[in-house]
Amino acid sequence: MAAGAKTNTYFIGDACLCWQLGDKIDRLTSLRVLWAYRRLRKDPELRRLGVRDLVPSYIALAAHADPLRDWEAIRAAVDRGLAEVPSDEAALAVQGARRHKLPVVYNGEDLARVAEHAGLPAEEVIKRHTAPEYLVAMVGFRPHFPYLLGLDKSLVTPRLDSPRTAVPAGAVGVAGEQTGIYPETSPGGWNILGMTRPELLYDIEPGDTVLFERAG
Repeated sequence: MAAGAKTNTYFIGDACLCWQLGDKIDRLTSLRVLWAYRRLRKDPELRRLGVRDLVPSYIALAAHADPLRDWEAIRAAVDRGLAEVPSDEAALAVQGARRHKLPVVYNGEDLARVAEHAGLPAEEVIKRHTAPEYLVAMVGFRPHFPYLLGLDKSLVTPRLDSPRTAVPAGAVGVAGEQTGIYPETSPGGWNILGMTRPELLYDIEPGDTVLFERAG
């Protein structure tokens, strides 16, 4: 980690220890978390200590293990890994990351709402949504739901005031500065721009990248 970089450590319950690497959502913090995640999930020492899962989020890395494990040893092992995280963004390339191209039919029921909020034609919203290569910062909420960083700032749109009770599987949406994809039918308050094939999400992992391609 960079000299003077802030790292807070805290428990969630008695079976999860978290390391917070920053205090806001940004690309550099996510890259640091993902660099550590990709390296440490293969660490034989953590497996020996009984860590059964490592989970990255936007700003933190969580280790899950049985409550009776040696948590001080786990903390020390993760701390050693975090000490190796580069401070320079160019050195934080995610090892083994894959690029996923997802075809999207941009016929979402909130496309007009996002366009109105941005003050743009719908066609320009689509153009700007398909332009970036998004970083998969984490996977959560539902299994295989990717949270993607890189949304064009002009498309930042508040969540719906009243979440829908059923958003269809494959729905591509935006909420605040995030864009993501629903892997299964579920409640949700994101603005739906279009639809993709949900089975394409199953191989996406934190640290991968996503490109949206207009289809249909």
